[in-house]
Amino acid sequence: MRAMILAAGFGTRLKPLTQGLPKPMFPVLNRPLLEHTLNFLSAQGIQDILVNVHHLPDQITKYFGDGSDFGVRLQFSVEEEILGTAGGLKKAQPFLEKETFLLMNSDVLADIDLNQVIQFHKEKKSCLTLVVRQDAQPEKYKPIELADDGRITRFVEASVKNPPSSTQRVMFTGIQVMEPEVFSRIPSGQFCGTTEDVFPSMIAEGLPVYGVLHEKYWIDMGTRETYIQAQADALDGRLTLKTSTSKAPEGPLIIPPVHIGNACEIAKDCQVGPYAVLGEGCRIRSGAVVENSVLWKDVTIGSDATVQNSIVGTSVESGKQVVDASH
Repeated sequence: MRAMILAAGFGTRLKPLTQGLPKPMFPVLNRPLLEHTLNFLSAQGIQDILVNVHHLPDQITKYFGDGSDFGVRLQFSVEEEILGTAGGLKKAQPFLEKETFLLMNSDVLADIDLNQVIQFHKEKKSCLTLVVRQDAQPEKYKPIELADDGRITRFVEASVKNPPSSTQRVMFTGIQVMEPEVFSRIPSGQFCGTTEDVFPSMIAEGLPVYGVLHEKYWIDMGTRETYIQAQADALDGRLTLKTSTSKAPEGPLIIPPVHIGNACEIAKDCQVGPYAVLGEGCRIRSGAVVENSVLWKDVTIGSDATVQNSIVGTSVESGKQVVDASH
């Protein structure tokens, strides 16, 4: 099976950090987010992968190359003008059109058995299968209603005729399995969305569209809060990631869990942790506090500064007393 990873977005909710670094390159325990996504697919036997890119594409393509260093066969679809989810998918048609394929967002991390999803998709003879989940705040998401047999009966503003009386409201995880027939529904060379333009009409026409309910770990790292939370979850072992080597914590004020990159300079009287991730070459000066935060490469935190609930970008020097922001 082949897969496509959607990585062309601007990462608007994470500005200003995304102005200089595309979101797929954001470090998660000191490895790019997209690298974790490739590891997730490769570990489940999916190695032929295409990634669409638009915002700061050279940073992504130069780092990953043909994918051989990451155990996959990688291609890129560069969008000169951003095409949307469906438009980007249509551009990738020659790569995907021969068989059932998987499509996923680049900014999600999850504990999902894709083989079970694919098996369900085939058993139901589905043309589209979405991985969905329940959420404590379903009002935050566009409505998707799931029947007891897994059929999706409502998607955004579309609904099936004579829907079953028993359904549950769920949200889309950004992971889906599709049949190539979807390409006939997408116009070429123009901006088009799947959830906005393509999927609702498939539901309305009564095509076999199903949802697989996912109950284990999942997170969308589209905001500062969830980006920090994902790394805390990985440090806690709730999420298993292949990571770079962490320097062994030293000193009475290193409070686990932490992940410390190579060549960091940490003063003996500063507090690092809990839930601190330090990139390579960071410098934490005397009396500083860093907790529940992610520092990228070569960050300097000045003496007696306090950094909490924050993302600090590459090479930033912070002398502020309290930091609680992204910069």
